Amino acid sequence: MSEVRFDGKVAIVTGAGNGLGKAYAILLGSRGAKVVVNDLGKSVKGEADGESNPADLVVAEIKKNGGEAVANYDSVEFGEKIVKTAVDAFGTVDIVINNAGILRDVSFQKMKELDWDLIMKVHLKGAYSVTRAAWNIMREKKYGRIVNTGSSAGIYGSFGQVNYATAKLGLWGFSSSLAKEGEKRNIRTNCIAPLAGTRMTATVMPAEVVEALKPEYVAPFVAFLASDQCEENGSLFEVGAGYIAKQRWQRSAGVQYKV
Repeated sequence: MSEVRFDGKVAIVTGAGNGLGKAYAILLGSRGAKVVVNDLGKSVKGEADGESNPADLVVAEIKKNGGEAVANYDSVEFGEKIVKTAVDAFGTVDIVINNAGILRDVSFQKMKELDWDLIMKVHLKGAYSVTRAAWNIMREKKYGRIVNTGSSAGIYGSFGQVNYATAKLGLWGFSSSLAKEGEKRNIRTNCIAPLAGTRMTATVMPAEVVEALKPEYVAPFVAFLASDQCEENGSLFEVGAGYIAKQRWQRSAGVQYKV
């Protein structure tokens, strides 16, 4: 297979100021994509942290390496603004990587409605909003690549993450249905459950594990899913530390009762 390139393609990466999103944006930019680096510039809980927006730093790094990129600071719940940034700067959008996410980890007994609502707004509503704003552009040009970010928490469940796990498994349903609707117009949609050392996983992983699980080990496979060489559609993958596994659903033979 030839080297995966993105010359002439425009990519939106949400939550791209740090961690996985940053790794995706920098890799796509280094392979010829024009990148919209979206980041709200808040903490992992979705709160203002007083820091300058990291999207600017990622854009500067892409440009330093000879690529093209612009920053966007809108919340993913306003996907039309993010897509407008892509269209205004580069004329279109070919790739959407829905990566933005927050954590509000708490046991279900202690969970407040805000903890539930914020997770749904960022993960589910955010992915919907950005993808919906890009969808008709992709349909008209008969090309699109969408990568959504699920989680092993959604696949297997996770103590203290009922809100997060629910949203992440919802993104798998979102992905598999979009794959069916977009297939005839060459829009491929897939979902990943990544494992990487980031600001989010640093809250639940030992420091040495975070250091070992670099986001750069996930980025190449995500780049492939976002490329025109990818024919995979409607699939779910666990990805991390150089490991890739395609998930599948199974059911037993079952029992047929007479009625």
